[in-house]
Amino acid sequence: MNRQIDIPRFVRELRQRTGLTQEKFAAKIGVTFPTINRWENGRAKPSPLAMQRIEELLRSMGDDGADFLERGLLNK
Repeated sequence: MNRQIDIPRFVRELRQRTGLTQEKFAAKIGVTFPTINRWENGRAKPSPLAMQRIEELLRSMGDDGADFLERGLLNK
């Protein structure tokens, strides 16, 4: 089964789980506030480099990051 990430929901929930504002989350992964805002509103998708940084953030979260991916943020 091929599942795709619901980018707006994924980014918003990851940011909320980290307890960061859009501005602070953007700084943490090396993008701008408007970029995060566009991702969360579905007007743009993260670049491959941004996805790599998000993946690094998830890895740094340990089990929480793995659980985050597994708990239904992926479209069925």
